[in-house]
Amino acid sequence: MVAKIKTVAFIGMRPSEITVEAQISPGIASFCIVGLPDKTVGEAKERIRSTFYQLGIGFPAKKVIVNMAPADIPKGGSHYDLPIALAILGAMEAIDISLFENTISIGELGLDGGLCYVSGAICAAMLANENGMSLICPKTCENEAAWSGNDGIIACPNIITVINHFSGVAQVAKAEISQNNLRNGFEYDVDMEDVYGQLFAKRALEIAASGGHNLLMIGSPGSGKSMLAARMKTILPPLSPVEALETTCIYSLAGMSPDDGLIYIPPFREPHHSSSLISIVGGGSDAKPGELSLAHNGILFLDELPEFQRQTIDALRQPLETNSITVARAKEHITYPANIQLVAAMNPCKCGFFGDVQRQCQKAPRCATEYRNRISGPILDRFDIIIFVNSIKVSELFEKATRECSETIRKRVTRAREVQIKRAGSCGSNELKLNGKARGKCLSDITRLESASSSFFQRIVQSTNISARGCHKILRVARTIADMEESTSIQKHHVAEAAQYKLPGNC
Repeated sequence: MVAKIKTVAFIGMRPSEITVEAQISPGIASFCIVGLPDKTVGEAKERIRSTFYQLGIGFPAKKVIVNMAPADIPKGGSHYDLPIALAILGAMEAIDISLFENTISIGELGLDGGLCYVSGAICAAMLANENGMSLICPKTCENEAAWSGNDGIIACPNIITVINHFSGVAQVAKAEISQNNLRNGFEYDVDMEDVYGQLFAKRALEIAASGGHNLLMIGSPGSGKSMLAARMKTILPPLSPVEALETTCIYSLAGMSPDDGLIYIPPFREPHHSSSLISIVGGGSDAKPGELSLAHNGILFLDELPEFQRQTIDALRQPLETNSITVARAKEHITYPANIQLVAAMNPCKCGFFGDVQRQCQKAPRCATEYRNRISGPILDRFDIIIFVNSIKVSELFEKATRECSETIRKRVTRAREVQIKRAGSCGSNELKLNGKARGKCLSDITRLESASSSFFQRIVQSTNISARGCHKILRVARTIADMEESTSIQKHHVAEAAQYKLPGNC
């Protein structure tokens, strides 16, 4: 008898359905797993043997063959433990395998038969939901899987509970979304009101947040660049349901799911400048998502930008245009989403004091030139907004004036984004809704200038050395500024403010 159980293989964002087949035949006692299993799957043999011992079932002293089809798809991960064990039990006729015909199962077995957490539960649940199937998963994956919208989540603490549920001995309660860990509103340890002065920088951050624009801050050490970037996440609105599911799927595949099962706050990733290329773009032997994908629908903050490896920085060029990253391997190409907002900070020179009115760089201008040359022109051209963050005055540190909190700014950012989302829907753009990501016909429609604004913009372009990409970025920022003022058209002063963030030499 050949027993079959459905499970999944995680290859990129979209899981593939896998059939685990088990056959017990006469011959020398052996246990063989075929179908391109990795070392983790191979080690499942010992976990399954121990589980059978805990169940009081003797492992067959015959030839046990487990095949995972399709055989040409690599199988990796500990979530194959449960389907392999169930398939063998079905081949032994210890359970009625027909009861599992309309289910997908995932789970890592402990030596005591318990089911341990596995990554990718929400992705597996979404695949099961699409195919009209139920999902058997560990109890620790319940919150995560429940957010998929699948009503057939069977979350069990151990394999005995799985068997009892399907044999009718003891039914498992329907999985429900736990509200215990969900926060009411936003709770951050930092707030925009912590920042003294820096009105120009705060304005630039609000514009960048409103339109999803890439932002580069240049300033002397201690001027507040990292402090501002850390607080930019506090002015972003929550993720939409679709964005939340996408982001949660990525974190689930990376084994980083939150306790409440859903990521509804835009992610903020800040890798160290010593990070490798693979850790940023993703890949490795298991082709896991990197920081680019972990920042999907959120912010990727690169502090001390010139200190990153040149190869790592240049690897951002294509994802910033396509909003995705493709990890190419010999036998497969895996694409992860990377719709990020890039925020970076850097010193003006190696010592950090170039352009500072109080302290001077001793090797100017060579120190600044050599330091900035670590960043290629194409990367700089992909920043919509480039600002110089000046050191604050001592008097500003002791000012008593009330400063705006993040909640107040976030409300304005949310209103501006709602305008863009509504307009994107009328343009037929269902994915890239913010001005910072607009392109093609949608970009030309939303950045159409009046005659006075057009003439003014043409004079700016003619008098400066701005690329075509740079021109589009100025228009995108101008459109965002107009949206913040609830203006249907882009006025001359909108273009003027947008241009100052992009013109060469403005920093």
